[in-house]
Amino acid sequence: MVLFLPVLNSESAPPVVWRGSDVVAGKMATAATAPSSATASATATATAAALGEVEDEGLLASLFRDRFPEAQWRERPDVGRYLRELSGSGLERLRREPERLAEERAQLLQQTRDLAFANYKTFIRGAECTERIHRLFGDVEASLGRLLDRLPGFQQSCRNFVKEAEEISSNRRMNSLTLNRHTEILEILEIPQLMDTCVRNSYYEEALELAAYVRRLERKYSSIPVIQGIVNEVRQSMQLMLSQLIQQLRTNIQLPACLRVIGYLRRMDVFTEAELRVKFLQARDAWLRSILTAIPNEDPYFHITKTIEACRVHLFDIITQYRAIFSDEDPLLPPAVGEHTVNESAIFHGWVLQKVSQFLQVLETDLYRGIGGRLDSLLGQCMYFGLSFSRVGADFRWSVGSCFPAGGHQHFPESNSGNSGEIPGRNELLHTHLSSSHPGHQ
Repeated sequence: MVLFLPVLNSESAPPVVWRGSDVVAGKMATAATAPSSATASATATATAAALGEVEDEGLLASLFRDRFPEAQWRERPDVGRYLRELSGSGLERLRREPERLAEERAQLLQQTRDLAFANYKTFIRGAECTERIHRLFGDVEASLGRLLDRLPGFQQSCRNFVKEAEEISSNRRMNSLTLNRHTEILEILEIPQLMDTCVRNSYYEEALELAAYVRRLERKYSSIPVIQGIVNEVRQSMQLMLSQLIQQLRTNIQLPACLRVIGYLRRMDVFTEAELRVKFLQARDAWLRSILTAIPNEDPYFHITKTIEACRVHLFDIITQYRAIFSDEDPLLPPAVGEHTVNESAIFHGWVLQKVSQFLQVLETDLYRGIGGRLDSLLGQCMYFGLSFSRVGADFRWSVGSCFPAGGHQHFPESNSGNSGEIPGRNELLHTHLSSSHPGHQ
């Protein structure tokens, strides 16, 4: 007996032929696998069912290999279930199955036509919606492309914004800190003005304290431009203070004031000890010369007597001030290796020698101009002047004696002509006597 099984799809295809002996053999194999008694265990039943399913699947795979690949009907359980149902159907059902399938197919087609006719507006709207959605998706895709193109620039803008926000936050913190420290900052910013006020009103002690404070600020915050500006302005005020102090030394200043001025100059630390001595002598010498210059020069006798009086008083005061302020003793500590040493006491010795030489030159000039018959009085004044300087170790009476024969021989030619060549030069006498008065400076 031969069984004809129709194919599921609508196309014409050759029927699959099953021989009766194969069917009988399959049924016999199935019957053989059935349990021989009702008392078989559940384990044997489950094993037989599993073996039957495996055989059915193998049979279906061999029959429908060409029409339905194994992977297809294994993925669709309904197809496998229908094929297994057909394999267990009778001959009459198999004969009617193609007609039934054709009728069912015709019904489905008619239902589909009716559904399409009854709901064509819905389909049209669905198509329009689909088209619109497709178009919108295109617009979205284009917008997304433009967005992706702009993302790098947006990212850079975000980075710039974050950076600017950090800078603004930092500036805000600095402004808050500045506001909290407003009083202290204002005091620092007012230092140049306060320094200038102190210097112009001669408050030198306060000015030196401000200068020391500014030096400490400079060591700590030298990289800050504001601090550098304050330091520069304070230095200008210190320069003004230095000029004022030196100018005070060029006036008729007394010893206590001299001590204060030199103390301020030492604290300013702008001169070495030797330079400070030179500055002091230069300033005092300028004041002395201004006094000597103011003496009338018409009458030689009046000029020389006023010069002697001014030199005796003021020059002695200057020497006294110098010796009270500066010490000519040897330093306690030896100089450092390689450091140039200055003989500080020789500075004063040379200045005194210069002043005495200048006085003797003025004396010679006025004697040469003629003073009449008042040589004895003038000689007495000069000797008293030289004697008063012996108290400070600068007795120059020997040098004074050498000036009178040279300057007065025109008025006393007979009495002095024979002795003019026997008196040694005044410069040699002066240097010899001053050197003997200051041992160690020869």
